[in-house]
Amino acid sequence: MRKPLVRHVLLVTLASISLLATGCSAGTGAPSPAAAGAEVRPTTVATADPSPAKQLAVAGVPEGKPTALARAGGGEKAKQSPLKVASYDRTSRRAVISTEKKAPSAGPTTPAESAPAVGDIIASGPAPGAPDGLLAKVTDVAGKTEKGTEVRTEPATLGALLGDDKAQGTVPVDPATVDVEPLVQGVKVSWAKTGNIRFGPQGAKVPLGSLRIDLGASVPLPVTEGAPVSGAASVAGYVQLAPEVEFSYDGSSVIAPDSAFLGLSGDWTSGWELKGKAVANGKPVRIPFAKLHADPVIQVGPVPVVVNLDLTAYVQVAADGAVTVDVRQDLKGDFRIGGSYSKAGGWKPVSTADMTSTPVRAKVTAAGQVKAAMGAEATVGLYGAVGVTGDLAPYVRGEASAAATPSSLVGSWKLYGGVDLTGWLQLQLSIFGTPVIQHRIPLGSFNREWQLAHGEGAVA
Repeated sequence: MRKPLVRHVLLVTLASISLLATGCSAGTGAPSPAAAGAEVRPTTVATADPSPAKQLAVAGVPEGKPTALARAGGGEKAKQSPLKVASYDRTSRRAVISTEKKAPSAGPTTPAESAPAVGDIIASGPAPGAPDGLLAKVTDVAGKTEKGTEVRTEPATLGALLGDDKAQGTVPVDPATVDVEPLVQGVKVSWAKTGNIRFGPQGAKVPLGSLRIDLGASVPLPVTEGAPVSGAASVAGYVQLAPEVEFSYDGSSVIAPDSAFLGLSGDWTSGWELKGKAVANGKPVRIPFAKLHADPVIQVGPVPVVVNLDLTAYVQVAADGAVTVDVRQDLKGDFRIGGSYSKAGGWKPVSTADMTSTPVRAKVTAAGQVKAAMGAEATVGLYGAVGVTGDLAPYVRGEASAAATPSSLVGSWKLYGGVDLTGWLQLQLSIFGTPVIQHRIPLGSFNREWQLAHGEGAVA
């Protein structure tokens, strides 16, 4: 068992770790109706455990969605408990902790199992008032209420729960748990999950574990700022994702964790077409067509870690001159974005993508340039705190040139496929309960491009 002073230094240092060190979101205001009616989850509790460091399993949360509660003190680690978060107020950071009602047991129930105490670390899945989950430390016990014990809290760290243990794993996101908000007409959602459960018009075609968003009808793109929608280029197609959450933690060092990682990866498939005349001044115009949100809970040993995923699917067109395009492209590959921490190098961004495309149809006429993308901006965080934002944009880029001759206008054109991946790693530091200080570390610009087709001839 470590000395209390060493344990204190460990907790102080861990409080500065971004993605692993943020409590429930500090937003204000009343909870959403969905949050107010959220199901109360069972909990876990920690007792003194002098055992050596362990390799914790990382897995999807089983039915019942357990949460965790850890006691303060040297050598204590989290384990299952009947405590649960009955309610939480974001503004005051007050929570009501109750005990799950169970049938009478022959075994004794100790006071430590039935009531929260100052110093407890609460890690909970989504609960009433805390739709993004809750990771907090009890600073004061206010007293009893009809629903349980009311406590005051402050942000806590995952390191206080995981201690010197290690964990590493990848957990698929259940597509059935993803909320999809269409932003334009013609958006349809399909998915398939384990057990051969399928949903949506394309559910029979979607691989297990994947979510597909179809932009069915051609959506006009006003690629000139202030221009009418009619007469502009239009886009139609689909995006298909099989997202996975990656999580790792190594707390074997005395002062700070050796390493940590939080990220989103998965397979990407899309097929889309761009048709029409793009006339603009080179400024990109982005039109979001669907918003997705999910709060998957992954079980790291006895501790539930709430991962917040937000994704906006969009189409974007930038043109310079007057270009008429007729392009269809199928694209397939995988991606990975995240934040990686090491004791020596601190937090560093991770961004990779490997994609290939096949042009089904390609034609560019007139003169100018056009670049069109159907992509997604994804944000990954813990317990309501933003951690990593990545913008994945597979695109088609066309360019056409023309030269006048005595009898006609002759030109040539080239068409390229490519992928852009940009974004940032956002550190939210909270030292000794002081106001949050935000820093952004750019992911860097990842780009890969390849030629799809080319041609020449008379230009209309």
